[in-house]
Amino acid sequence: MGLIKKSITVTEQQNDWIKSRISFGDYGNDSEYVRDLIRKDKTENEKLFRLQEAIQKGIDSGISDDTIEDIMESVEMDLKKNGQL
Repeated sequence: MGLIKKSITVTEQQNDWIKSRISFGDYGNDSEYVRDLIRKDKTENEKLFRLQEAIQKGIDSGISDDTIEDIMESVEMDLKKNGQL
């Protein structure tokens, strides 16, 4: 994976924050800090995207004839089957 050089502008307060994270040993340099922020943002947005897809799938499936109790039992069985409960 190649690296691409970017130039960014931050406020003085943002720069101070970045420098403090580096001085505490959390990061080796500014680039490591920014790359970590991008990785975290990407992870969170991927979770959001999957949630939005699941919501849309539910909307597209239409109205169910199942009761709330039936749905909850089905969810619990799925969670147990997948070892999540």
